[in-house]
Amino acid sequence: MSRALIVIDVQESFRARPEWDLIGNPKIAEPVNRLVRAARSKGDLVVWVLHEEEGSGGVFDPASGHVTLLSELDQPVAGEPILRKSAHNAFTTTNLQQRLVEAGVRELVVCGIRTEQCVETTARLASDLGYQVVFVSDATTTEGVGGFSPDEIVARTEAVLRDRFARIATVSELV
Repeated sequence: MSRALIVIDVQESFRARPEWDLIGNPKIAEPVNRLVRAARSKGDLVVWVLHEEEGSGGVFDPASGHVTLLSELDQPVAGEPILRKSAHNAFTTTNLQQRLVEAGVRELVVCGIRTEQCVETTARLASDLGYQVVFVSDATTTEGVGGFSPDEIVARTEAVLRDRFARIATVSELV
C-alpha cells in the first residue's frame, strides 16, 4: 500500500457550532464519501482524524458527544484507524506517522474541514516529512474569516500549497 486518504476533522463538532451556517460547503460529506469509496476500491489506507479538546467543555470536548464523524459519512470499516488529535495537524499528537511508515505509505491524499487550518497544516507537515501530498480542494471546507469568504480562503490555500507542498486536485480527477 503506497497511498493513504487522510480525512481530517469531518465531525459533528463543527455542525454544533453557530459558525456552521457560514461554512462554504455544508455537504462536505458527499465529496469526502466519493474519495473514501475510491480509496477503498484501490486498496488505499483510509485514516480518519478527529479533533478533540478534552476538558474544554466546548463542542470539541469528547464529553459533549459531538466528537464523532458527520452522520452522513461512510463510516470506518475494519482496519481503518480513527485517530484523535489535539493539535492543528494530524501528526503531532497522534501516531499517524508510525502507522503510515508501517503501511509503506508514500503518498497522502488530504481532505476535511478547515481548509486553511488543519487540512493545510497537515499537508505542509506531510510534505516536510517527505510524503507526496495531494490536496483535494473540493473535498475541504471552511467558514469565512477576517473578511474573506470561504471560496477566497480555499483559493488562497491552493495558491500557497501548489507546487510547494502539494499537488492540487479535485475529487473528479481522483475518482
